[in-house]
Amino acid sequence: MRLVIMGGAGFLGSHLVEHFLAQGHKVVAIDNFKTSTPKNIAAFRKNKRFTFIEQDVTRFIKIPGAVDAVLHFASPASPIDYLHFPIPTLKVGALGTHNALGLAKHKKAVFMLASTSEVYGDPQVNPQPESYWGNVNPIGPRGVYDEAKRFAEAMTMAYHRYHGMPVRIIRIFNTYGPRMRKQDGRAVPNFITQALKNKPITVYGRGLQTRSLCYVSDLVRGIDKLLRSKINEPVNIGNPRELTILEIAETIRTLAGSKSKIVHKPLPVDDPHVRRPDITIAKSKLGWTPEVGLEEGLRRTIEYFRKG
Repeated sequence: MRLVIMGGAGFLGSHLVEHFLAQGHKVVAIDNFKTSTPKNIAAFRKNKRFTFIEQDVTRFIKIPGAVDAVLHFASPASPIDYLHFPIPTLKVGALGTHNALGLAKHKKAVFMLASTSEVYGDPQVNPQPESYWGNVNPIGPRGVYDEAKRFAEAMTMAYHRYHGMPVRIIRIFNTYGPRMRKQDGRAVPNFITQALKNKPITVYGRGLQTRSLCYVSDLVRGIDKLLRSKINEPVNIGNPRELTILEIAETIRTLAGSKSKIVHKPLPVDDPHVRRPDITIAKSKLGWTPEVGLEEGLRRTIEYFRKG
């Protein structure tokens, strides 16, 4: 196949580039480095099957030649990033998705949207199945990301229904692993960075809010399976093991051999109280379940941060 990966220099995008190149496919990566780094794709630059285009995907996208799949993974994804870039976040969800869909339509390619568990907002249902419509504050500070992804899903399904396009929508739950930025702002890189420096580990609120952490290699496997499927509706991909933020902080502190103390700060506005995927569809229709345990995944990630 020849795949176009938008956001290809990001945390997830670069792992997808690596995965599909390893399978022998050709990959065109597009990124503007707004929240990513050239370091993530440096190892692929000499590969003859890899092409990189530095561009903002909210501008018209032109790719010469045949394309089999377009994967739209371009977007700020951490609270620090989308609160710092609120308007670009909305634009990449709207204009970027429109451009990506237009490219896929022109090339008669499969389109995949990287959506998110944030479409469920602060859920009143736990675990969250794909049928749940969510509980989102559209005008809150997190709304720029939540609603950008919800709009992107709506546009993707409109192209599927109106143009008959094959589409794939993956709702990604908290994913972690190597190539996350130290200043990413999400719990795992924050905790690891603080723990390795023996600085206080910052937990917001009482730390009783929950998250479900999926290691990046498991997510990439799920993305590959979904891309090759015939499922046009959204599918949750994530690890259903639910942990409190405090449990995650304590586990990282232990694995890092850190002397850090845990300190508590006020809970951010609209921070979800629970987050856990219902992966019934992924299990039954894709034959996918996560394989990497939390401790093993965190050890690999901590080692990456030690070297970085």
